[in-house]
Amino acid sequence: MRIAIIGGTGRMGQLFAGVFSRAGHDVAVSGRRTAATNCEVAAAADMVIVSVPIRKTRAVIEEIAPVLTDRQVIADLTSLKTGPVEAMLATPAAVCGLHPMFGPGVSSLKNQLIVATPARCPPQTLDAIRAIFEAEGAKLLVSTPEEHDRMMAVVQGLVHYATLCLADAMRRASVDVEGALLYASPVYRIELGLIGRILGQDSGLYGPILQDNPLVPPLLEAFSRSATELRRIIEEKDDEAFAAFFGRNSEAFAGFIPAATKETDALIAAMAGWP
Repeated sequence: MRIAIIGGTGRMGQLFAGVFSRAGHDVAVSGRRTAATNCEVAAAADMVIVSVPIRKTRAVIEEIAPVLTDRQVIADLTSLKTGPVEAMLATPAAVCGLHPMFGPGVSSLKNQLIVATPARCPPQTLDAIRAIFEAEGAKLLVSTPEEHDRMMAVVQGLVHYATLCLADAMRRASVDVEGALLYASPVYRIELGLIGRILGQDSGLYGPILQDNPLVPPLLEAFSRSATELRRIIEEKDDEAFAAFFGRNSEAFAGFIPAATKETDALIAAMAGWP
């Protein structure tokens, strides 16, 4: 199979070029500095993968749409799916949105998750895509564009928002991060480490995840209400209300608590042995 990766000179594009090459497929890439254009590599491919920033994805899909046929497959690698899949459905090609739930710095795809949102994709095509990723050790979760974006509003949007709020609160309070780390146990080093990990990356990745998913703002409103309620409970030193607040959330997470405890115990043990 001939694979074209548009944006294939970027880090994520290079990662997936390696995946498809190892599976025995011929891979061609295009980028801002390649001699081959997006349309040239797309026209010659059996499968076209668009690996560009979220806000450029629709424009690239529309650019290559005139050269695509119903004998091809088009996919994208963006963190949002509804918009890109809608744009891909306007082409004659089979459509399978893809979202790698990891960054380009992973050493392998072993135990990594890829969400697939096939929208006009024959079962045999999805099976072939699944086989390529599973051969690398990855897990494929099949969803719809709408359900994917709903869950990403939580898994990425709300979680990243909370992490960035924590970072900004520490900055506003003039917290000496290095000094705080001297007092941090492994579990708190993990929490602070997640802040550092996000802030060490490109804001251009996180901004669209938070700003371009219309399902994020209602969750931010819920976050604000929760923070306001908890602050009131703390300021009023209301033990009964605190126990009720804590209990409601313990009950909501009851099914996850055993696995969460086991997983974080392993992380804490690993952190305790870190130099």
